[in-house]
Amino acid sequence: MFRFLVGFCLLFCSFILRSDDVVMAFGDAIPPFSFPETNSGIELEVIGAALAHRNHRLVPKYYPLARVPVAFALGEVQAAMTDLGKKMANPVYHGDPAVVYNNVLITLKERNISINKPEDLTGLSVISFQGALKRYPQWLEPIKTAGKYLEQNNQMLQVLTLNEGHYDVVLSDKNIFQYYALQVKLKKGHDINPVQFHNFVELNPLDYRPVFWDKVLRDDFNEGLAYLKETGRYKAIYDKYLKE
Repeated sequence: MFRFLVGFCLLFCSFILRSDDVVMAFGDAIPPFSFPETNSGIELEVIGAALAHRNHRLVPKYYPLARVPVAFALGEVQAAMTDLGKKMANPVYHGDPAVVYNNVLITLKERNISINKPEDLTGLSVISFQGALKRYPQWLEPIKTAGKYLEQNNQMLQVLTLNEGHYDVVLSDKNIFQYYALQVKLKKGHDINPVQFHNFVELNPLDYRPVFWDKVLRDDFNEGLAYLKETGRYKAIYDKYLKE
């Protein structure tokens, strides 16, 4: 009888724990991936829906991006959208990538610009998100030295300045650019000119993935994420933010 009660309690407690809220660290607003004011966005909806598959409820907690892995390491949260590659003192469990950030170089198609190597940017002006120079110095340092480089976190402005010919090249995540191009159409009533995307670095989805302290929670998340992709829900979440 005692063993039965112990086993029952363990099973019941396990169920309760698996159904608990999951407090997870996210960076500040990154449209269309996260909108803290409404707890919405592609990344939040994908992760929230994946966790809900096993009856977990996502409770996002927002930090400046650099502090996300710090908050996770200090145990302020049970999970984080990324550890930014930082080593942790204790074992952690990485989930499968919930979203993929794909930084590309973007030009107007009518310009017929070809970009395959850093030298192809010679003479061109580039506008990018803040911090890109540190991430891609081989590509961007010569442009900065030539006085043709600007970092601007207003990514709607990136779309507009490219479209109006004030800059030759935008460096941005592909989905972020497409989101703001859609916003230009919705708010200003016109499409932007056709663009061309240039892949300039090798994309590795494992560079950015959620991290958990609890293995069971990680496994539940992975199972839910796979279910979203199998059922088409994953694509539907992306389409919600990137298509009219």
